[in-house]
Amino acid sequence: MRERIPVVVQRNSRGRRVAARGLWTAAELVVTLGVVLLLLVVHQLWWTNRQARAGAEHQVRALQREWGEEPGNGTGGGDPRGGGGGGGGSGKTGKSNDFGASGGRSGGGEGGAAARSAPRWDQAYAVIRIPRLGLVAPVAQGIGKSGVLDKGYVGHYPRTAQPGRPGNFALAGHRNTHGEPFRYINRLRRGDRIDVETREAVYTYTVDRTLARTSPRDGGVIAAVPRSNVKPYTGYTESGSYVTLTTCTPEFTSRYRLVVWGRLVDVRSR
Repeated sequence: MRERIPVVVQRNSRGRRVAARGLWTAAELVVTLGVVLLLLVVHQLWWTNRQARAGAEHQVRALQREWGEEPGNGTGGGDPRGGGGGGGGSGKTGKSNDFGASGGRSGGGEGGAAARSAPRWDQAYAVIRIPRLGLVAPVAQGIGKSGVLDKGYVGHYPRTAQPGRPGNFALAGHRNTHGEPFRYINRLRRGDRIDVETREAVYTYTVDRTLARTSPRDGGVIAAVPRSNVKPYTGYTESGSYVTLTTCTPEFTSRYRLVVWGRLVDVRSR
């Protein structure tokens, strides 16, 4: 009687190898995608802030040197106390300019020759300081993303008043990424100081009112006499010299706008 030799048959070994290779490839793709997403997050939350803040600090120093070396010389931007906004079309602006595009009661009422003396579009011409927040940032004409806001600058809404002038000196700034100068304006309280320095003077405003949330199309908040169109009981009814700070809310979204208002209380010549 012959001895039988057991034979082990391995079935589907090729299929198993293909499946294992597919799983490995899928795992590599998931890891690669995760690394790419992580790099994008790092770029947005860290690198853009680092880059924008460095550029903004450099611009502040440049303005201070210019004012110190050439007192009273109005080259480049004219008298920044003049009214009105510079040129530029809507194509140069980003989401934060919705108030200006809303057709609301915007404008500083300066017009005419004052408008012609406004700073050039995207030109940094002032410095804003908010002691409570430790904020020091340049203010530039216009609210375009690439030319102003993404540089870490604070942007001045066209057709609103200039610093210290009657009307509403309305400003926009990023709350997240790209320097995020207005990230913590929700922490401002009534009586907090806001200083705006130009070549000619330092204008001091104090925080007076806050609108925690409104529509991006609520143009009334940057009107000469600021008053919400969405919440008409919020704002002012009398003329004056105001400052308005606007940014997106909630954080990391652009669904609504947060608004802080202040009144002019002091002017100190340089």
